[in-house]
Order: sequence, then C-alpha cells, then structure tokens
Amino acid sequence: MSLTRLAFLVVILAGAVWLAWSNPTMDDYIRFVELEIHRALDRLDERTSARGQRFVHEVIRTQSRQLVDGVIRPATIRKNWGLLSWYETLVARTKVVVLGVAGRFIPISGMEEATKKVERLLQERS
Repeated sequence: MSLTRLAFLVVILAGAVWLAWSNPTMDDYIRFVELEIHRALDRLDERTSARGQRFVHEVIRTQSRQLVDGVIRPATIRKNWGLLSWYETLVARTKVVVLGVAGRFIPISGMEEATKKVERLLQERS
C-alpha cells in the first residue's frame, strides 16, 4: 500500500470518527425544535394583537420545554445511522423530516408546512 493511499485512508477514518462523535442526539434535536418554536413565535409576535402576544408569552414560551418534551419527543422517531441521524416527527398532522449530521440539523421536508399550521392554530387561540 502506498503512502498516499494510507494517508487517504487515515483521513477518511478520522472523518468518520468525527461524524460519529458529532452525531446529534435526541436531546440535541429537542433543543433544535424548541429553538425553531421560539423563532416561529417571534414571527407570530409581529402579526398578532397585544392580547395574543400575552397568551403566546405566558403559555407557550414559558412552557416550551414541557411542550416539546410532552408532545414532540413522543411523536419523534430517530433513526441513528452512526455517522448521522434521521428524525421523523408528526406535528399538526404533518410529517417533518430532519437530518442531523455533524452537530447540525437540516430540514428535509415538512418543516415549513408544520410551522405555518402551528402559527395558524396559535393565531386562532389568541
């Protein structure tokens, strides 16, 4: 085996080890979802009344961790493939698919549709 091939193999193995080490966990995904909820609420604040904003802040923002743990976690399936993870979550009757790789999350499908549905539901309640 040549030195170039050996170096290439070492780089590939080091990359695989790094990907495995940085593969996001379910807790990382839950934090990501909570952050996305806060972003959606920020957008919603711009379009809702003061009464609606109070509802959002008092109920949703203060209870977001419990909401995510109680609703999102049980509705999520994580497929751990070692180097990356595939998350499928059913939110507001919408399947949200997110790829977790290298400590980051990449929405694949359903994220925008689910966000719009949740925003509509919150607007109706406020």
